[in-house]
Amino acid sequence: MLEDCAYQLNEYFEGSREQFNLKLNPQGTDFQKRVWDELLNIPFAKTTSYLELSKKLGDVKAIRAVAAANGKNPLWIIVPCHRVIGSDGSLTGYAGGLWRKRWLLEHENPSPQQSLF
Repeated sequence: MLEDCAYQLNEYFEGSREQFNLKLNPQGTDFQKRVWDELLNIPFAKTTSYLELSKKLGDVKAIRAVAAANGKNPLWIIVPCHRVIGSDGSLTGYAGGLWRKRWLLEHENPSPQQSLF
């Protein structure tokens, strides 16, 4: 199982994998697991906000709880919590550091090279 995980992560970083196909069983509360399951629905190279995520979970007032559960995600890349941003488009909270969050988002959606001429 670890070999398969490493193989899929390598494909992700090489740019040839957009979705992981692994049997997951992260440990957490029922609410955390609901949040983590919803994170799996965020498409590759797309983002959503904490507010939108809380709406999808059925409680707009749960935004702080959603953010806290997002921060407790033990499978950072495989369960793509880096795809959750602030409602204003800002990069907020990432256990691995905001520079990693930025890198992952840019890895998934690189800016096209601008022509100089």
